[in-house]
Amino acid sequence: MPVNDHKAGAVIVRPLLPSDPIPAITRLLHRAYAKQVAMGLRPLAGRQDDSVTAERAANSECYIALVEGAGGETIAGVILFEEQEKATFPPFFLKPHVCHFAQFGVDPDVQGRGIGRALLEVVERRAREKGATELALSMAEPDRELYDFYVKRGYRFVEHWQWPYTNYRSCILSKALA
Repeated sequence: MPVNDHKAGAVIVRPLLPSDPIPAITRLLHRAYAKQVAMGLRPLAGRQDDSVTAERAANSECYIALVEGAGGETIAGVILFEEQEKATFPPFFLKPHVCHFAQFGVDPDVQGRGIGRALLEVVERRAREKGATELALSMAEPDRELYDFYVKRGYRFVEHWQWPYTNYRSCILSKALA
């Protein structure tokens, strides 16, 4: 799905291909989650290695955003739709009318250029296609800037959750799909 953006060049969002470089995605995630890590938080996406990145991508519908530039295409963003994992999910994620996304990150060097919006539009479309009426996510409660980002996009607080692999309480947010 191409998105035109005069600041970033053309943005293409597509499913992850077997030939896409997992190490580049891991590095992007580490940069995207660096602010939370600097806050003393331990988000999985901010510290996972390439094997975890590959496993998480394989256990979900993984979409990447590519930015076209003079040097070719660069991976600028990633999002996981309906990731399945071994950890127990928040109760809201288990409702039959709810889909969820995770590991959403945009390279800080190109944030604010519509790349995140394009990734969110893809998972919102996929959720509607699956018959969902809500799209949910989990985010680090201490990151109030990120919380405000989601609220401005129509998400609302649903419940708190503690993942076994983080050192903070998460907020489960959801958006009603039209």
